[in-house]
Amino acid sequence: QAQLVESGGGLVQAGGSLRLSCAASGRSFSTYGMGWFRQAPGKEREFVAAISAFLGRTIYADSVEGRFTISRTNAKNTVYLQMNSLKPEDTAVYYCAASVRSGPLRSGRDYNYWGQGTQVTVSS
Repeated sequence: QAQLVESGGGLVQAGGSLRLSCAASGRSFSTYGMGWFRQAPGKEREFVAAISAFLGRTIYADSVEGRFTISRTNAKNTVYLQMNSLKPEDTAVYYCAASVRSGPLRSGRDYNYWGQGTQVTVSS
């Protein structure tokens, strides 16, 4: 069982950057496919980015491709989401998720563990 804790959210102006972190407990982190999702008020949760357990293969939503970068440091049981060129439409609660499958995985249904989320607000 993994527990996930996100950090790094906050308020930033449009065009700015933030780096989210997700720290995972447990000894199996290196075998988990990891992902980031977000949910804006009144909208459904949507996929943002994912990284595989092995080889570190990555996939992104079209809306963030080229602006966001997902990475992981297995020695620290941590996955990151570097967000650059932020837009007001990136405002949402961002969730980290872990899958027992190696991934990378786009569907939230493929993930077994979820964090509590961190708020990201981008002002115009």
